Amino acid sequence: MYSRLFTLLALLLASGCQAPLTQLQTLSQAHGHRVEIQPTQPFPLALSVPLKAPGALRLRVYLEGDGRAWATSSQPSLDPSPRNLLLARLALEDPQPSLYLARPCQFVSAPGCRAAMWTDQRFGKAVLDSLDQALSGIKQRYGNQEFELIGYSGGGALALLLAARRSDVTQVQTLAGNLSPRYWAQTLQLTPLAGSLEPLDYRQRLRDLPQRHLLGLQDRSVPASLFEHYRVELGSARCMQQVALPGVSHAEGWTQAWAQWRDQPLRCKP
Repeated sequence: MYSRLFTLLALLLASGCQAPLTQLQTLSQAHGHRVEIQPTQPFPLALSVPLKAPGALRLRVYLEGDGRAWATSSQPSLDPSPRNLLLARLALEDPQPSLYLARPCQFVSAPGCRAAMWTDQRFGKAVLDSLDQALSGIKQRYGNQEFELIGYSGGGALALLLAARRSDVTQVQTLAGNLSPRYWAQTLQLTPLAGSLEPLDYRQRLRDLPQRHLLGLQDRSVPASLFEHYRVELGSARCMQQVALPGVSHAEGWTQAWAQWRDQPLRCKP
């Protein structure tokens, strides 16, 4: 026990001076995982998988948020890899069979990695295609029949888009999820995300999807009030739950909240 605590403490102390990929590798190793690079197209993706292959019929896949998309309010980042590995920690600490999947150009670069891929086109077809291929590769490798997708921030929009595209996503949970990028940009008075897809354009598919959305009431990056727009525009959903979390911001308070809610069953209408 003390050895594990020492390892995690050393990890936290060293993380400030590590490159993002090295930081993710170190964190994964401390939790009995390893980082692999999936040769998906058009973007390879970083994936953290357990050393012992999971044999579950349903796998949880945690989809990373937007990461460090912007260096300043007007200057895109040169590297969108997240500096705070919040979602990776949640995935690695989950006792259920779980994998962590990064977004295109996070932790690993490729010829097509340009700023548009993590700004205007962060929810675009090329991004979705790579994530879709990664899920298919995971399914072929581990033999699971279903996925539960856990999306953080912008990963919430991609979780919904993947669920609308695939027939094997049986549940989605989001944490500070950007459920409607179009309305999010309007609300925060941002430039519209040209080249990005919108989950609400697939509302017919999403109405039957079991989904839970955890909302931080202190979140200024993805305000909790956006959920009401998503709920109204989606229409009559068969199985959807909202959880409002006082004191939780975009980056703080999620460890305790997620531990409380991640395995709570969803109650659906017959």
